[in-house]
Amino acid sequence: MTRRLVLALAILFLAACGAQTGGASATSAPSQTGISVFAASSLKPAFDKIGARLQATKNVVTIFNYEGSQTLTAQIQQGAPADVFASADTAHMTTVESAGLLSGSSKIFAHNKLEIAVEKGNPKGIHTLADLSRAGLVVVLADPSVPAGKYAQQTLNMAHVTVHPASLELQVTGVLSKVSLGEADAGIVYVSDIVTSGQVDGVPIPDDQNVTADYPIAVLKSTSNGPGAQEFIDLVLSSDGQTILKAAGFQGV
Repeated sequence: MTRRLVLALAILFLAACGAQTGGASATSAPSQTGISVFAASSLKPAFDKIGARLQATKNVVTIFNYEGSQTLTAQIQQGAPADVFASADTAHMTTVESAGLLSGSSKIFAHNKLEIAVEKGNPKGIHTLADLSRAGLVVVLADPSVPAGKYAQQTLNMAHVTVHPASLELQVTGVLSKVSLGEADAGIVYVSDIVTSGQVDGVPIPDDQNVTADYPIAVLKSTSNGPGAQEFIDLVLSSDGQTILKAAGFQGV
């Protein structure tokens, strides 16, 4: 993944250099700059749109690396080059900050809730968290190392429900995929996953059994394009960015 990101950024850099030295054609169109954003996998639908908006308005091309927050944190700690980090929890952002890898402080840009993902039409008749403990039901969860998995375990504990998952996924999108493909009867994902998927139905979880996920974002010290990184964060926090996030099922700040 890291090599692909470096290669893509190199191509963008060379293209920009070519545009600046290419004679008459170089003066007819401004060169593009690029940034690399490491973002929690649940952010993909919203961030893809925000990235497209940034390119259209600021001529900044965004290359995304979508993984579980724990994987992204490990990559950043191991020196993977990136400009922006957006996590699905504050714990992983704190880990990166404590390692001295942030340029400035992080900001919360969105909130999320959990929901039960079920097959279209809810053929198993799942209506509560307690239903997930029924014998014969195939339930998948995100791994506890993933924010979505940690949150899922918290909400199950609050509901006093014990679930024996058929698998533990390293990304919340893995849970969503198994339910949508019929490989699982249910899973716990984010509300935003249900809103943007279109492949599953959602069963709401009551607030007194739910948790709120806080999503922080920050510029990384390894950035090679600080202005472009800040442009991305500013757009995420702007009214336009917040509108995109809310349409994708997130709660704004």
